[in-house]
This record gives sequence, C-alpha cells and structure tokens, in this order.
Amino acid sequence: MRLTAFALLLLLPVAAHAALPTPDEVAAHAARTLAAECDDDAPGMAVLVARGDQVLYRGACGKASLELGVDLSPDHVFRIGSVTKQFTAAAVLKLAGEGRLSLDDPLDRFLPGYPGGEAITVRMLLDHTSGVRSYTSMPDVMPDGTIRRDLTTAQLVDVFKDEKPDFAPGQGWRYNNSGYVLAGAVIEAVTGKSWHGYLDEAFFRPLGMASTRYGHPADAVIPGHVNGYTRQGDRWAPALPLSMTQPHAAGALVSTVDDLLRWNRALHGGRVLDDAAYRAMTTPAGKAADGEYGFGIFARTLRGQRYLEHGGGIFGFVSALGYVPGEQVTVAVLRNSDGLAPGRQSPEQLARALAAHAIGRPYPDKTPIEVDAAALKEYAGVYRIDADSTRVVRVSDGHLTSQRTGGRPYRLIPVAKDEFVFPQGHSRVVFERDAEGRVVAMRYFPEDEGEGERVERSDEPPPQGRVETTLPRAALERVAGEYVLDGALLRVFLDGDTPKVQLEGQPALEIFAESGSRFFLKAVDATLRFEPDDAAPRRVVLTQGGRTMVFVRRE
Repeated sequence: MRLTAFALLLLLPVAAHAALPTPDEVAAHAARTLAAECDDDAPGMAVLVARGDQVLYRGACGKASLELGVDLSPDHVFRIGSVTKQFTAAAVLKLAGEGRLSLDDPLDRFLPGYPGGEAITVRMLLDHTSGVRSYTSMPDVMPDGTIRRDLTTAQLVDVFKDEKPDFAPGQGWRYNNSGYVLAGAVIEAVTGKSWHGYLDEAFFRPLGMASTRYGHPADAVIPGHVNGYTRQGDRWAPALPLSMTQPHAAGALVSTVDDLLRWNRALHGGRVLDDAAYRAMTTPAGKAADGEYGFGIFARTLRGQRYLEHGGGIFGFVSALGYVPGEQVTVAVLRNSDGLAPGRQSPEQLARALAAHAIGRPYPDKTPIEVDAAALKEYAGVYRIDADSTRVVRVSDGHLTSQRTGGRPYRLIPVAKDEFVFPQGHSRVVFERDAEGRVVAMRYFPEDEGEGERVERSDEPPPQGRVETTLPRAALERVAGEYVLDGALLRVFLDGDTPKVQLEGQPALEIFAESGSRFFLKAVDATLRFEPDDAAPRRVVLTQGGRTMVFVRRE
C-alpha cells in the first residue's frame, strides 16, 4: 500500500482525541447489532463488551438448542476453537519463565526422534514458522472420519510427523494447527501432566475461570454447553461430529464470554506473564511478522489503534476474542454455528465493529444516499490490480457492484459522493477523479484500515457474460460425486434437477453448464472442469481468482 497526499485527507483523526461513548451508548449499540445479526429461530451468539473490568454489554441472541427451542444465554458454554492457542502459548511462555524450557530449545529435546526436530525450535511452533504440515489440511484426516477417532497425543503426532514440510524451519510463515499440537506435547513432556491439566492448574483455577476446560469427551455432559450447528444450503443441521482429542492444544477448549474477559484482564494486565514474555507474545517478529502473528495472538490495527485478536472455528462453532490495549477494551463473540445465514457478519467482523464503537471510533454508517443511474455509470469499468487480477465495477438493477477476479459480485452501498461501503464487514471504496471530473481510479480500504490500495481504471471492456446450456440428467449424474484436495471435501450433487457444488463447511452453490465437462458459478467467479470429458471424471479442476486447484475423485 502506498501513501499519497490524497490518502492523508482520508485518514481518520488521531485515536487519542476520540470521545469515548458512555456505557449506555455502548450497550444500546451492541443490542442493536445483535438484533440485526440474529434470528429468533436460528443458532445465535453470546457477546460481551468491557472497558477494563467494567462490563458495558453482556447479552445473547438466537437458540442454544434448535431441537428444544432453548434460548441462548451469555452464561452458556461454547467451543472456542483456535482461541485455545493463546492459552497454550502462554503456558509455554510461563514454563520458559520458570527456566523449565527455552523458546530456542529444539523440538527433539522433548520429542526424541521427531523427524527434523533438531532444527525446529519451540518458538517456531508458537509463531507458525516451523514449516510442519498442518494435519487439518491433509487428505483423509477431515473427510473420511479420521477426525472422529479418539487419539492420544503421541497418536495424533504420528498422523503428521512424516509429512513433507511446507518449508524449511524458520524460512516461512503458515498458520499451522500441527505446531500447536506439538506445543501441547512439549507442555506434557516438561510437566508430566496433560496439556489441559497443566492449563487448569496454571490458569483456569487460579483465575476463577470455572467454565473453561478441555472439551473432551465430545459426548460428556458439560454444564451449560450449547449445541453446535452447521449451514447446509438454506437450512440448519447439527454440526459434524469430531473427537475433541484432535483439536488438542490447537483448539479443544470450551469457555464463556465471562471467562474470556477474566483471561483478557489477567493476560493483558500482567498477571499471567512477565513483561518480556508478554511483549514477545504480542509482538510479531521475523517471518511471523508477515502474518502479523505473535504467539497465539494476531497483532493488528483497529481504527488506528493496536488490536490484539484471535478467532476460532471448529465444527459447530465460531469465536472471536479481541483486545484494544489503549482503552483496555475486551470484546468476546461466541457463535454456536460454523456457517452464516446470508447477509450475516462473522464473529471477527462483529468483534471489530463492537470494539471500534467502544473506543469512540465507529465504522461509517451504512445508510445509503440517493445516487441516480446516470451518476452510477460514471464508476463502471475495469480497475486492474495486477496482471492476473481486476476489480470489475458494474451497474446492475440500479445498484453498483464490485467483483474481484475469482470472487463474487458485491452490491456497494453509496454513503457519500464517490464513497461506497460493502454490505458485510467494514471495507470501503473511494473513487478518485481527475481535474476534469472523470473517474480515473478507486482506492480500496480493506476493513477500512490504513491508507488504502489505489487501483487505476483501465480501458479494458468488462468481461462478457457466460453462456449456459442445458444438459440431460445423465450428463449431470456423470459429474456428481465427492472430490478431495488436502483434506478439503468438494461435493458435486443434484438437488432435484439442479446441479450444485459444496465445499465442506460452506453453503451449497448452484453450478451452470457450459458443456458436458465445464461448469461455472454465478455466485462467485469460478469454473469447474471435469476430466476426462469422455468418461466418469477422475478429477475436477477448480479455477478461481487466478488459482487452480485439482480435486481428485474419492471412490
């Protein structure tokens, strides 16, 4: 991103001068947000917003059990997925502070014989620079039921230890669940206790986190634990089963919004780690700076202020925990579904919006202004990002849409002259004009942060629409099946006479035939090519956003 004089005019004023909203204002805003994001007869979420120790809002919406019609409460217990990682990281740092290990110790000190373990350090496990293959991206772990089996730590390590590394230790950054399984194994080797037993002893009991615990066994009766759900097309269904032994120290904890506030106050208030360890945990370094990742925490920016956050996703649940150090604001959002109904925002997006409001830096209002059709046409065109990517802006049904190569078209909401916002999240677009008043570029602000990415308008014509054809049912049945890539399951199936595709954990989308072996999507800019085209397909090639992915048919 490049800073220009024009961009300086668009930057927000210094955060320190923002007036903080009153507790009543924060509560009213949070209540309105939940009302807009929940349906009474669907899974929902629990939300907490606090400034220091003062709880500004604590509430819930939606159902804890669709089967029994039980309403969600902020007292309820949720799986928190990868928010678990910061507890694991803090445990390792605590042990290091006690001299029981060093972050520069090689992994094979704790797991003798681990392949390449002499070059992998404990630090690399915590900041995702180890290069170890993430087991959740491996074929045959997720789709075929392996994820449902109870495994010991040693058995889980055996699942991925012989896999080819993604890169040499310390030479790259890639978010990695295997690294945190190994971090859990290090805790066990050092303490002689289970990783979760040590967390209970070191953190949960001393901090009064009575509702935070290991989520295994999955069929155990955990008081207050809500049901988890997934989105299948236009309906809700029970979440897919899994053994909670497998998320392990990367994602197997359950908790409440109240306990997460206790954790944030203790961790960021200096009651968990010493100053040096805390700075290391919250300060990305080396290759991990590319991912904005410390140890178990992303260090990002929110409306010009430092923002420490982590999200979590696990079968049936999605979570977000954020903290603004400058104002000591905590936001916790726990949702009991791993899919979203159309038009809803993710927990991480909601957490950011609630935190921004609580620090007096709310995102722009999305109330649209009137823009006539002739004015909208001034913005239409192709804005080239690089050799492989564009943003195509069109006028459709009286509205402006933006579509990045490989993505879906988004209807833009006009909020000021030359300024539009996206319906979901907080991203913003400002169109720039030359001295004659012609639109010559757009500046895109992802999540409305930073100086924005300037993209010039090109003279290219917009891509032409694709022509669909009608195939007999036998031709559609030929391509139907299950295809896998790196543990991801892609289903192609018929819903009545309508062909659809569904990537596991995502909504099913209709596909349209261009030929007997080539299909495209309208919801996103993507193509499916089935090979060979003269027999039962052995693979499907998905092309989207300049990327090509090959899924192999599962027999």
